[in-house]
Amino acid sequence: PMFRYSQLELAEMQRQVDLLLKLGLIEPSVSPWGAPVLFVRKKGGSLRMCVDWRALNKLTIRNAAPLPRIDDIMDRLQGAKVFSSIDLTSAYHQLPIPENEREYTAFRTPFGHFQYKVLGFGLCNAPSVFQAVMNDIFREALNKYVVVYLDDILVFSKTHAEHEQHLRSVMRILQKHKFYAKLSKCEFNKPAVHFLGHVVSAEGVSVDPRKTAVVREWPVPKDVSQLRSFLGLTNYFRRFILGYATLVRPLTQLLQNKVAWQWSREQQCAFDAVKEALVSPPVLALPDCTQPFEMVCDASQVGLGAVLMQHGKPVAFESAKLSPAEQNYQTTERELLAVVHALKLWRCYLEGVQFTVITDHNPNTFFQTIPVLSRRQARWSEYMQQFQFAWEYRPGRTNVADPLSRH
Repeated sequence: PMFRYSQLELAEMQRQVDLLLKLGLIEPSVSPWGAPVLFVRKKGGSLRMCVDWRALNKLTIRNAAPLPRIDDIMDRLQGAKVFSSIDLTSAYHQLPIPENEREYTAFRTPFGHFQYKVLGFGLCNAPSVFQAVMNDIFREALNKYVVVYLDDILVFSKTHAEHEQHLRSVMRILQKHKFYAKLSKCEFNKPAVHFLGHVVSAEGVSVDPRKTAVVREWPVPKDVSQLRSFLGLTNYFRRFILGYATLVRPLTQLLQNKVAWQWSREQQCAFDAVKEALVSPPVLALPDCTQPFEMVCDASQVGLGAVLMQHGKPVAFESAKLSPAEQNYQTTERELLAVVHALKLWRCYLEGVQFTVITDHNPNTFFQTIPVLSRRQARWSEYMQQFQFAWEYRPGRTNVADPLSRH
């Protein structure tokens, strides 16, 4: 059945359908297929219209073409000193769909039946199809002076003069194939750029500090409860930290019943040392896309927490506060929000690969089998369709993301 929409949503749907028709991205349809429409609210508060292709994705044979390995991409940058990153505008919408396949993308609205003429966001094979096209059009330049991961394009050179030639070549290729970039999100002729969760520079590839900011900026505990929360996170990775027990002894002493709370220089030094150990090799791991990822998520009454891991080692940390409206969500929806938030944050690692989402909220594991969803849940389900993951339940006491959600 079609969702019921507010007057605001109906007006926005009409506007966006008219715009998509004007831009030539959709066309009227007589297809027997017909997915429902839902809305996702953007950061600025505006609404983005989405199509719920869950039924179509269940029947779609998955494209086996793999995405490139991130570590292989980074290896290609050896010796480069000048970089430019290019961000394509609504990348999937720039790729036409063959006429005989358009009927499957049909969606229904109160204003009529339409189908996509271009690749739509939420189609399960969109990432691998788009990557194959990028590999094809950049074939002669690929890995020589340009690397591409989905819609992220990086041009790299050893000199500025060389870089100008390489950049012109890449722009000519994009122009020839009618791909458009969003200038405000591009960076040109830089000694260092952010790319796929890393900082790429002449000095090499390093971890993007934004991935560990939540740990580095963890405030000094004010009481035993806050200290327990911090140690709950660090203790999870203790086997990777040399001399962990000795390192945290000044902190664990404060947890004893008969010890008065007194935060001295000794505790501060231990606190800083443990944080540094947690966000430095060999504890913090560089991602290896040939190995399975685990994404551990949790939500509390006030925040979200997540850790991306491989072989028990953290790859990235995340913590976010809930808005007043989000704090009113039911427990299940807060837990699902944590998963969606983490998927958006770490899409560059997780799109196109199989991974596990670990939750301490058992109802989450049945989410993708629920036949009737609220509009909010349907939006989240629509976003999840572009990922290939399995749910796994683990009790809260073993959930490493729990301290991050309460931080």
